[in-house]
Amino acid sequence: MNTQLYDKLIFELSRPGCRGYALPDENRADEGLGDIKTLPEQLLRESEPELPRVDEPTLVRHYTNSSTNNFGVDTGFYPLGSCTMKYNPKINEELAAGFASELHPLQPADTVQGALEVYWRLQKALSTIGGMAEFTLNPHAGAQGELTGLMVIKSYHNSREDYGRTRILVPDSAHGTNPASAACAGYEVVEVHSMPDGTVDVEDLKSKLDSSVAALMMTNPNTVGMFERNIPVIAEAVHAVGALLYYDGANLNPLLGVARPGDMGFDVMHINLHKTFATPHGGGGPGAGPVGVRAGLEQFLPNPRVLQAPDGTLYVNEQDSACGRVSAWLGNYTVFVKALAYIYTLGACGLRYVGPLATLNANYIMHSLCDLYELPIPGPCKHEFVFDGLKDKSTGVTTLNIAKALLDCGFHAPTIYFPLLFHESLMIEPTETESRRTLDDFISAMRDIAGRAASEPDSVRTEPHHTPVRHPDDTEAALHPRLTWSDLKC
Repeated sequence: MNTQLYDKLIFELSRPGCRGYALPDENRADEGLGDIKTLPEQLLRESEPELPRVDEPTLVRHYTNSSTNNFGVDTGFYPLGSCTMKYNPKINEELAAGFASELHPLQPADTVQGALEVYWRLQKALSTIGGMAEFTLNPHAGAQGELTGLMVIKSYHNSREDYGRTRILVPDSAHGTNPASAACAGYEVVEVHSMPDGTVDVEDLKSKLDSSVAALMMTNPNTVGMFERNIPVIAEAVHAVGALLYYDGANLNPLLGVARPGDMGFDVMHINLHKTFATPHGGGGPGAGPVGVRAGLEQFLPNPRVLQAPDGTLYVNEQDSACGRVSAWLGNYTVFVKALAYIYTLGACGLRYVGPLATLNANYIMHSLCDLYELPIPGPCKHEFVFDGLKDKSTGVTTLNIAKALLDCGFHAPTIYFPLLFHESLMIEPTETESRRTLDDFISAMRDIAGRAASEPDSVRTEPHHTPVRHPDDTEAALHPRLTWSDLKC
């Protein structure tokens, strides 16, 4: 079949007189359809909507063939730095579908003890993994987890009538959502500088610590993939002024089974289940950003909470001391099933291999390419690392060109132009789930692109040549987007 026909926009397939639906006649009440009500006259359109005219087979074929253009972790290597796009075991999907298909969040607790046990067991597992006293599973995403953690921190300070803490310190190597979350929580954001090796400048941090600081938000390993070695010193300094230490768990993957944020001195943390614990990631969800706290902060976790009675039964509880509500109910239940299945499948022994393997894969790629790509921070990385474009800048081939050239090689592009510490950032994270063969293929593609950038740079700058969408003008698309079919016809 010539699938090129169905690579067209659905409007291009439109033909006068075609239709792919049939609505019942409003006068056919005698066939048991009942009275079909029409819209009030004032709500009717004056002209027909500009919709495509296609028959049903054409419509189905169009969307089916279009779906094959999607790229995901199930179709190829997805080395998106900072986002941990690891493979999601399909057994977890089946378990989630089976567990959640007949449940409703408003069912009485005694009718959903099994579902509540999933919550309970995952809360306890995450507490053990993170070194925290208790977790809430309510936040729907990592950024909402950050906001929830900051709400817990604010509730803690307010409970002590310590209302003067109006500032949150955020390193320049932190995740980009950190300052946004702090601002949403009503705090002033103060940047802490990094040293040349990418870690937090402790002296700069100490100069900004005083009684107005509510917390320091840290990502460890940080966004350039470096482990923050000075955490004990940082924790002591933060706690000395009465502030709390917040752990952004988006980069927990390389520490899994090896180190625990709670043992390092962190007071509050969030975990991205859709990164570290192999539940689907991307496309806007579903996600989950559980928040854990050290002992003494449990009462500030958001409502509602799943607790266990002395007789072992589980119940849903609300507390006046809570920081409030952050979700309609108890979060994304299917995501919790998948995360718990992942944890139980690997077990304590298996979890210990996740971090070291992720770190090994990242360092393997880094050392295999650092002769051709600029490595601004040398030395061992953790789960991810950042190149600053090609070493040979004379070719004029940019990070954007490299990313687009990778698409022709069958790979998703890494994260580009983030973090902002470098002009041509190319951020690569392979995760632990990729084989050496896949890594070697990626390395080969990156080396080939570097070679062609030196010998035929114009060819690289015009890639991709074989994808459904070739090489649009990204600046023009951002400044003057065409959002409707009528715009495209211009």
